[in-house]
Amino acid sequence: MKRARARVSKSGRLSIPAEFRKAIGLDRGGDVVVELTGREIRIRTVEEVVAQAQAIARRLTAGRPDASVDAFLAERRREAERE
Repeated sequence: MKRARARVSKSGRLSIPAEFRKAIGLDRGGDVVVELTGREIRIRTVEEVVAQAQAIARRLTAGRPDASVDAFLAERRREAERE
């Protein structure tokens, strides 16, 4: 685990050390997700959060062809036709 000391300005801005930004692919800037768990702040790239959500979705829907968005929409259309 790497650590670095940083300062939060009076306006609430935090500068992330260049070494840390580079390590997670933010050396040229980018969007992040800031999470608060208890008293811990975690900063992750949007790409990382999306990839994790996609992996969870794949795991939960594995082997279930009826769990796709297309299958859901098709079922809703069938229900609408029956009404």
